[in-house]
Amino acid sequence: MLEKIVLYLMEQHRGKTIGILLGLVASIFFIAYGFWRTLFVILCIMLGYFIGKEIDQNQGWDQWVQKFIRKRD
Repeated sequence: MLEKIVLYLMEQHRGKTIGILLGLVASIFFIAYGFWRTLFVILCIMLGYFIGKEIDQNQGWDQWVQKFIRKRD
């Protein structure tokens, strides 16, 4: 029964469901660790996501580092 509900929510209301879950997790972090620590964790997650996305697109770590170095020069 619960599996059917979860599958329905993920198929029909994916964005809303993910948004609610992210909001719930964020609120738990805010209550447990405070604003600044939670903000730091969120920033680290975002940084890791963008680095991973770039590595996936460029097919390797070396190419990502070279791209990053070229942008700064």
